[in-house]
Amino acid sequence: MRDKPAAWTRLTSFIEQYSARPVTPGIRTLADALLKQYGNGAAAILAYGSCFRNRTDEGLVDLCVLVDSYRSLPGSSWQQWLYRLLPPTVFYLETPHDGRLLRAKYIVISCEDFERGVSPRCFYSYLWGRFAQPTGVLYVRDESSARRVYASLAQAVVTFVDRVVPVLPSTFDARDLWQQGLRLSYGTELRPERTDAVARLVDHSLDYYEQVTRIGMDCVPFDVRPTEEGRKTGYRAAIPFSVRFMSGLAWRLRKVHGKMLNVLRLLKGLLTFKSGRDYILWKIERHSGMRIDVPSYYERYPWFATALILGKLYRQGAFR
Repeated sequence: MRDKPAAWTRLTSFIEQYSARPVTPGIRTLADALLKQYGNGAAAILAYGSCFRNRTDEGLVDLCVLVDSYRSLPGSSWQQWLYRLLPPTVFYLETPHDGRLLRAKYIVISCEDFERGVSPRCFYSYLWGRFAQPTGVLYVRDESSARRVYASLAQAVVTFVDRVVPVLPSTFDARDLWQQGLRLSYGTELRPERTDAVARLVDHSLDYYEQVTRIGMDCVPFDVRPTEEGRKTGYRAAIPFSVRFMSGLAWRLRKVHGKMLNVLRLLKGLLTFKSGRDYILWKIERHSGMRIDVPSYYERYPWFATALILGKLYRQGAFR
């Protein structure tokens, strides 16, 4: 009989320890700049993505600011409405450090929306797909905020595992689970990661993925048993056909639903992201390899021109 409360405690404890791993002074400088900007309105600041995994501040660092309320965000009343309607919101940050300019892309989301976004209540994988991966906690305001953050990160792992296990073969290991799960999650966005890129991502942090899988399996409602093969831990899952069928259908729906939300978030980025147009086009070119020609009327009709560009790129296969 599995002791789920104890497993949740072990998972939360492991994530708390892992999230305290050191980051570069540059990433710490970016976090300090955000803390200065948001002050006591920031409940926590997280680091995630490739820069955190690779311990570098070269390129565009991914950060997340958890706030109590969207009232601390800049903008008009209808922009505030957009923040609440379609969280999270993407912003851009530049700050000097040791004679060079550091750059970050950071999202802002309320603690309540973050907790909902990593939970099973959230159909779309945008948040639980990201924050089930290695994440650093750079700042927490107080003990209460810390408990909420670490519990949310543990919940992201459990939600991810719960959503992915039913679409795997009956026997698998941690590498299989995370490679397949991340491919499915990335497939719901406008970011067509190559198979080899996902494999490298998982292998880079395989120790993390193996440990959270081992603990997380005791938190999901399925009959999943470990099978030891030498020093490698595998798993055997006994999941009814009906559950597997509905899970497969859910991922097909997420692919359509997620891409629609991704387009809306990109369009929202025109309003919130400094040089929003350049960010959107850079992001698409980075993931698709396709260079985009900006029409001359873009500055006058940015939303209309962006929609036309996205349609053209879709027809050319830049994203699916």
